[in-house]
Amino acid sequence: MKVGNNNWRNAHNNDAALPAFLAARVDRYYTERVQQSWAGGHIMKGRVPDADALQLSSNDYLSIARHPEILDAMCMSIRSEGNGLLMSGVFLHGDDCPQLNLESRFASFMGAEASVLCQSGFAANTGLIQSIANAQTPVYVDMMAHMSLWEGIRAAGAKAISFFHNDVEHLEQRIQRYGPGIVIVDSVYSTNGSVCPLQAFAEVCAEHDCVFVVDESHSLGTHGPHGAGLVAELGLTDRVHFRTASLAKAFAGRAGIISCSRRFQEYFKCEALPAIFSSTLLPHETAGLAATLEVIERDDWRRTRVAANARYLRMCLAELGYNLNGSETQIIALEAGPEPQTIALRDALEARGIFGSVFCAPATAQNRSLVRLSINAMLSESELERIVEVCEAIRDEVQMWNWPSTRRLMERGATRMRVRQPRALADLQVAA
Repeated sequence: MKVGNNNWRNAHNNDAALPAFLAARVDRYYTERVQQSWAGGHIMKGRVPDADALQLSSNDYLSIARHPEILDAMCMSIRSEGNGLLMSGVFLHGDDCPQLNLESRFASFMGAEASVLCQSGFAANTGLIQSIANAQTPVYVDMMAHMSLWEGIRAAGAKAISFFHNDVEHLEQRIQRYGPGIVIVDSVYSTNGSVCPLQAFAEVCAEHDCVFVVDESHSLGTHGPHGAGLVAELGLTDRVHFRTASLAKAFAGRAGIISCSRRFQEYFKCEALPAIFSSTLLPHETAGLAATLEVIERDDWRRTRVAANARYLRMCLAELGYNLNGSETQIIALEAGPEPQTIALRDALEARGIFGSVFCAPATAQNRSLVRLSINAMLSESELERIVEVCEAIRDEVQMWNWPSTRRLMERGATRMRVRQPRALADLQVAA
């Protein structure tokens, strides 16, 4: 249903047959968000990018979505197997099962005893939490953890106890009050690119006998030895009970993964509702992920490039006065705050050919909406410079100096703006 400035009321009227309680809820969306916050437009729908646009909305950090080896593997599978046997993954068994073999390969890649492939990262997170928590389990969750983890807590009927973002002391205070339970964090946070202090959290979990769950959706493939993730990079594979990841990020596919013990692998497949009541991956998806794993393990240069590209942009944008909210990764957020200001930022960027992803409630807190730039390995030096020049040019137009995030930065005395000189990315790579 496409709703523009003049037909949102007609769209609502088409729902006249709905009971009043539901019609009121739908109407509230169009009144409070479409009309009041978005002035009759849509915060997610700006311009359509042309051929010269830089699209920084994709999570294909390693630039492999069109890799010929991966596409060839998928095409061969489609031609030979079609869509295969459509059934729940709980029925899979046998030494020649491609999905089970791929689970073993992922386990070896991540340095785990076993792994489970799921239909998505959302299914992995909701299924995992639903299968390890219940109404008696306190679940400690970082306030910025992915929504799928919160949904897993709700599905389990467990008590969600939030703690301040990346605040180890606050977590420990919560555990001392409510007792041992499950601690949930992201290794890299999808909203602002900040990194979890995993070592400190692992120590707290061990001291208080808590289960430690780390979502590595935005670090698997981009961090660690051959892309094995931040947990592996820090040598914490034996201290993290479960790692989850969406394979729709650096792996540019459509699936989710959970690392676990062999004993838990069997338990999960017969206990987690998303595992029982959803069909398995299609053969071409399994074949594509198997080829993707080979590319990611082999091509270390892709990780080097995306890290250098992101480092360069973070440095330049910080010098321009943007508050990057602690980003240390390939995710860079420009937090305009209230939704009308984010629409203005989106429009200014898109008018100059820069397309990011708009994040707003419920993906962010109220009045902390933002445009997220997802950096990839194939951005050239000239393209990086173009992004910086655009961000420099629009500061007054989008009133960056008045953004709540900018004011917070200035209150901390953290701005050290100076006249920006173009820098060679190659110099930055050597320095790193």
